[in-house]
Amino acid sequence: MADRKTVKAALTEQRIETPSWAYGNSGTRFKTFSQEGIPRDPFEKLDDAAQVHAFTGIAPSVALHIPWDRVDDYAALGAHAESLGLTLGAINPNTFQEDEYKLGSICNPDPAVRRKAQAHLLECVDIMDATGSDALSLWFADGLNYPGQDSLAERQQRLSEALRVAYDRLGQDQRMLLEYKFFEPAFYATDLPDWGTSYAHCLDLGERAQVLVDTGHHAPGTNIEFIVAFLLGRGRLGGFHFNSRFYADDDLMVGAADPFQLFRIMHEIVRAGALEESANVAFMLDQCHNLEPKIPALIRSVLNVQEATAKALLVDGDALAGAQREGDVLGANAVLMDAYNTDVRPLLAEVRADMGIDPDPIAAYHRSGYAEKIVAGRKDGTPAGWGA
Repeated sequence: MADRKTVKAALTEQRIETPSWAYGNSGTRFKTFSQEGIPRDPFEKLDDAAQVHAFTGIAPSVALHIPWDRVDDYAALGAHAESLGLTLGAINPNTFQEDEYKLGSICNPDPAVRRKAQAHLLECVDIMDATGSDALSLWFADGLNYPGQDSLAERQQRLSEALRVAYDRLGQDQRMLLEYKFFEPAFYATDLPDWGTSYAHCLDLGERAQVLVDTGHHAPGTNIEFIVAFLLGRGRLGGFHFNSRFYADDDLMVGAADPFQLFRIMHEIVRAGALEESANVAFMLDQCHNLEPKIPALIRSVLNVQEATAKALLVDGDALAGAQREGDVLGANAVLMDAYNTDVRPLLAEVRADMGIDPDPIAAYHRSGYAEKIVAGRKDGTPAGWGA
């Protein structure tokens, strides 16, 4: 177990990226629910993200989603971010919302549609160049609803070809993060359904292609920490999209459904030394706050990851390794459970006080008056959402 000073230093240096789309209106396939005070453009999304960073101290970057966050001047957007103490993070292409993509994007049987999707991926690399982003974060909705609808093998070949073009366009300091999802919106077969498929494509592409693990994109009961440990051992874990799920891709607040799973994941991260900046593992949120207010929900999400990380840092590694060597099943499990059952809130309050921020970020945000300010100031215009 690391000493208290080392634990506090690790928690102070932790970084979690928030997603621009989480600040806009969202919903389900049944209804998108509108809230008051929603940002109307990417600049106002950054304003809101700055509040999350101000009250947590560890969320200084914001992922962008294109075309939802497309602007005429990315230098101006970057300058606005810098003025708020933020940076622009991963660039996420959108190849699932246009009518042409009904049968897929880069795996579509129509070459014209594939060319359109490919051009969008390359546009997003251009945006990476303009914003200084080092990560192209890819998730594809491509898949099939019925057997025989298209060739499974040919779709994999199309996927490989498109990924190769995008990968070869990346700069030497840029990387590709390849996400997977076992179903939805496709129900019979998804073209990137699991970590193994993503890993295989990354191996084909090169060392700057890595797997992105979305914690809500697995079948029930999947041992996500095993996937994390495997990918870490092979240098292919590029990062996370953190969220929670009860049934499918619910995109609820991380840690809300299964905080013990989040702890187990972070234990593998700590064990492998992957909290260090040199490990280059991106810790990103990917959530939709359909019912709850956006900014406090994102603050709470950051705090949930912090708490899981703090508990993981408190695992007595020497005791755990000793129990494992001796085959002490209950003893080894007890070491993990002791750390998990520790109340780390006083420790995190101390860390925040040392950082010069309020020990209770949620209460501090509510006292700040920012929520009332944006409700009053954003009455005109069109709120940002899944289509804007």
